[in-house]
Amino acid sequence: MKNTLKLLSFVVIATIFTSCSSVRVASDYDKRASFDNYKTFAFFKTGIDKAEINDIDKRRILRAIESELLAKGYTKSETPDILVSIFTKSREKVNVYNNGWGPYGYGWGWNPWYWGPYNNTSVSTSTEGTLYIDLIDANKKELVWQGMGTGYLTKNIDKKEERINEFVAKIMEKYPPELNQ
Repeated sequence: MKNTLKLLSFVVIATIFTSCSSVRVASDYDKRASFDNYKTFAFFKTGIDKAEINDIDKRRILRAIESELLAKGYTKSETPDILVSIFTKSREKVNVYNNGWGPYGYGWGWNPWYWGPYNNTSVSTSTEGTLYIDLIDANKKELVWQGMGTGYLTKNIDKKEERINEFVAKIMEKYPPELNQ
């Protein structure tokens, strides 16, 4: 019985850690856009300024996007083909785990008086964030592609940049859309 409980605890903890590390992504795009014609990019300051996150995280996100676009062969330009903008959302999730049945009292021996309901409730919070990356046709001023990534955010300062890079990389895997069909 103890081995089963240990195994079950391990599986639950492993599931929590693996689910927290994943980023769920989706994208949408204008089917009439000619993505092959886009070769240069710049950041759309007006849109980026509206993102409700701190400036340090904005810079982290923009550096990660720039790195991904450069790796795809794009060039940063003063006269870009596409403008890059971002938007963010977050929500606090409260997780309540209530396991109110089992042994209580003074020790683990079998005793009918020490088995029954008791209060064993734990509460944890986590922040789930969503990052939107918008690519706008610079000439038409129209949105041509939007990528979205949702996942849990870390409060650990040392791992924040790594997590942001993971979000951006997963989202940008969907761009350009012709490669994913």
